[in-house]
Amino acid sequence: MDGSDAGGPDGSGAGVDGRGAGRDGSGAGGDGSEGGGPGAAEGARPRRRRGRLVRRSALVLVLLLLGPVLAAEAALRVNYLGDPSDGTYTRDKDAIWLGHAWVDGRKTDADVEALAGRLEDTGIRDLYVHAGPLEHDGTLPASAYAGARRFIAAVHREAPKLRVQAWLGDVLASESPDGMRLERAGTRAAVVRSTRGILDAGFQGAHFDLEPLHSDDGDYLTLLDSLRAVTRARGAQLSVAAHQIDPVPGFHSFWGATTGHPKWWSQRFFGQVARRVDQIAVMSYDTIQPLQSTYGGYVAQQTSLALEVTPASTDLLMGLPFYHENRFGHWNHAETVAAAVRGVRLGLSRTDADRENFGVAAYVDFAATEQDWRSYREDWVR
Repeated sequence: MDGSDAGGPDGSGAGVDGRGAGRDGSGAGGDGSEGGGPGAAEGARPRRRRGRLVRRSALVLVLLLLGPVLAAEAALRVNYLGDPSDGTYTRDKDAIWLGHAWVDGRKTDADVEALAGRLEDTGIRDLYVHAGPLEHDGTLPASAYAGARRFIAAVHREAPKLRVQAWLGDVLASESPDGMRLERAGTRAAVVRSTRGILDAGFQGAHFDLEPLHSDDGDYLTLLDSLRAVTRARGAQLSVAAHQIDPVPGFHSFWGATTGHPKWWSQRFFGQVARRVDQIAVMSYDTIQPLQSTYGGYVAQQTSLALEVTPASTDLLMGLPFYHENRFGHWNHAETVAAAVRGVRLGLSRTDADRENFGVAAYVDFAATEQDWRSYREDWVR
């Protein structure tokens, strides 16, 4: 670009002072037809102009891409400012996701007693106990939750206020050829039968986490309608783990087109799901946010968006990150329980501070630290 291939500024190779190919044409024509000279200099100028144009275009492109991102991050930090309203604390409708060890024989009655002690004087009412996963065809062998009856009996003995729900999930074939296919009526029917089975085992509800679940999935809504008929007939709870809501309208479509993974739901679809269940728990973690302030601001936004479309009769729970990983999508230093609780309280304060059917859900028991529990108790339970 700088013309060094035809002689640098110091004249090396074919310089302006004529060494090797001078202005007088010796060795190479003075008209610049070969080597250096005025012809080479004139040829270098367009190349330099093209180089500057490329660099400037690249800079403009970077600014166009980073500008909206930086603006969005600044808006989230602003969203984290202010003081939550008084009284925006637990309504005793919180929940926690528990690992499979509670129903496969690894946990004992002594562990249940310790768990009951841990949860005493908190707002936690529901235990989402991993009892799956479901098979891709929707079936669930009873052997997957062989210890459920013993666990449920021990919980009711040690902590009668707690409600035990079966946490059932599977990978959907929405982004790969392998996984559950909700578009198949037979698969949906099998999921319903599996739900009857876990209710027969003594669970007081069924909690579904099917991922990745794309926005506007009508087959999922059809499944929820069928499940609701079963749980209502049994006096049991139907709850779901929900994807986050578009931070700006249509964002799931943009993200899906650029990455192949839509991730978010439209606010409209979130409301359609919320109207079909007794509880909906937002997985408000794995947000890609780099700072506590932007993460907390994001949770505040998600809380407001969810409150706007969740019926007052449905329990809305916002997820708390009781786990610790560092990877793209989840930064341990940013996604803290303290930041999440503050964001939840801010969103609740700004949107519906008196909402009764509201709580938080901790993910997940086996990864939680004492600091996680302390932040939950001090900032939310009080």
